[in-house]
Amino acid sequence: MTKMESCDVLVIGAGPAGSVAAAFVEKAGFHVRVVEKEKFPRFVIGESLLPRCMEVFEACDLLDVVRKKGFQEKFGAKFVRNGNVADYNFSDQFSPGWTWTWQVPRAEFDTTLTDALRERGLQIDFETTVTAIEFLEDESSITTIKDSQGEVEKIKAKFIIDASGYGRVIPRLFNLDAPSNLLPRKAIFAHVEDPDREKHEEPNRIIIVNYSPGVWVWIIPFSSGITSLGFVSDPAFFENTRGDLNIKFRSLIENLPYLKNRFGASKNIFEPKKLEGWSTKTEHFFGKGFVLTGNVTEFLDPVFSSGVMFATVSSQLAAELVVKKLKGLPVDWQMEYSDVLKIGVDTFRSFVLAWYDGTLETIFYSKKQDPLMKKQICSILAGYVWDEKNPFVKNPSAELKRLAKIIDFEERMGISA
Repeated sequence: MTKMESCDVLVIGAGPAGSVAAAFVEKAGFHVRVVEKEKFPRFVIGESLLPRCMEVFEACDLLDVVRKKGFQEKFGAKFVRNGNVADYNFSDQFSPGWTWTWQVPRAEFDTTLTDALRERGLQIDFETTVTAIEFLEDESSITTIKDSQGEVEKIKAKFIIDASGYGRVIPRLFNLDAPSNLLPRKAIFAHVEDPDREKHEEPNRIIIVNYSPGVWVWIIPFSSGITSLGFVSDPAFFENTRGDLNIKFRSLIENLPYLKNRFGASKNIFEPKKLEGWSTKTEHFFGKGFVLTGNVTEFLDPVFSSGVMFATVSSQLAAELVVKKLKGLPVDWQMEYSDVLKIGVDTFRSFVLAWYDGTLETIFYSKKQDPLMKKQICSILAGYVWDEKNPFVKNPSAELKRLAKIIDFEERMGISA
């Protein structure tokens, strides 16, 4: 006979989204259980955090355990194109908030979070797959899980938080996926040795390099002396590059002097990997007895490192609303959750689209940047995408296009700072 267990909240996924959600529910005094398909530590991208994450970690008592790990501190983002540099320092942002964060190898970072939760007594079942979910009339649910030994168990929960990331458990089981309006992209990446990083750049910021039209590179240094290096473009660009992944990766480094100078002689820590088809969205962020958080709701693009920020912020909000519901208080999921998340997602979506259509290149590399507007854009890059005092939050697409047109006109007319 299949064993049946019960809990107040079942969290699917133990990445940052799931860990944060579980931490908030547990802190409120409810019984939470976490199931995770993978075995930790495991590799995943999303290695450059945003300052907005820090508020979440502090609120759920995870900040200090992360701080003790000595991860690389991150104070800003730098964009580079043909020798031109646009440097955004988080201490110069428009919105009040944290002015620094971390750059982290996710295998170690995610395990740090789950280890902290297990020390608090939370049950986290790794290598455990959700095979079915039945939602009952009272909004409770019965979830069937299977562990690595093939043992089957059922969990009855009053509510489910799906933080399964790319696994997208509930959207896949109940056909909730919807097409993204972003074009498909592909990444080829690896961790590389980077011992002389301070001869080239400061290690305390992410560097984004415009490689060629439609192609960009991330450079994310870690405190270990290892750096994450990745190339992103439409799939056709990589198909036109000959050889296997390692040959493609090395040829891309060799073909740009900026990268060859720093990484030409660097050894790979692991063989290059590829990732594609990541831009996904979900029709509904919540339903009867469940709520979706993090990448399960929508993953945009890695260019502005928004993934972990949305994962943590959405999980805090979702968990707080679940706790509110468990206490018998009314919750308007559309207004209090979906509508709130939409503001942030739409802001970053506008920036992603502006990055790929060249609008942000015009702004970033202009010879004349309005100091106030640079502060406002810096706040977006720091993850403060819910501050509606910032015009780039209230109407991001229109503001970006307007600013780019002004810059383009002034540069064509020879108007200098």
